Amino acid sequence: MMEFYAAYTDYKWLMDFTEAVIRQAAIDAHGTATLTYGGRELDLAKPFHRLTIVEAINKYAPGYASEQLNDVEFIKKELLKFGVKPHAHSGLGALQLALFEETAEAQLWEPTYIIDYPVEVSPLARASDTVDGITERFELFMVGREIANGFSELNDAEDQAARFQAQVAAKDAGDEEAMYYDADYIRALEYGMPPAGGCGIGIDRLMMIITDSPNIRDVLLFPHLRRED
Repeated sequence: MMEFYAAYTDYKWLMDFTEAVIRQAAIDAHGTATLTYGGRELDLAKPFHRLTIVEAINKYAPGYASEQLNDVEFIKKELLKFGVKPHAHSGLGALQLALFEETAEAQLWEPTYIIDYPVEVSPLARASDTVDGITERFELFMVGREIANGFSELNDAEDQAARFQAQVAAKDAGDEEAMYYDADYIRALEYGMPPAGGCGIGIDRLMMIITDSPNIRDVLLFPHLRRED
């Protein structure tokens, strides 16, 4: 994972910067931003797409009505068809994200930012000033895989403490992906943190794409598993 942070920026700046970094990496490696991965063209020269979770579902699984995508009970029943048992505490945003992962994620071949993630699944991201319940967060997908995750950093200690408490409640309710309460982090925030944006790029996955490698083990510099003789 390659992580970077920039003070006095937000997630929109991060998306532009991340896009430029990835495009330039392809050009430096191949002399062009148009690549081939697994025999299929991948054009990094064009502006990357930006969709919300619901917009992505509508585009890649257009059979759902707007009312259905805003119906908690409908989505829970729909997820069961995919073999996914939602957590009892999951809200609408988390359920929409789970449905996106089952219906749309694997179809995101062209570079696509999925933006404006729900607060309940984004405990470290700054909340939107204009839309309740969402954060200034994105994930970048290419060739059906997540490549990067970034957001406007949450620098309000009280808000962050409440988010951690919600995560602890979710973990107690059985959500294994929920975070623990980080008292040291809260203490650091209480001393002050400027507005900032942060992003992490899965460098191994990116190198798979740039080198047209089908297996992540082909690009790992320091593999943890030794090949058997």
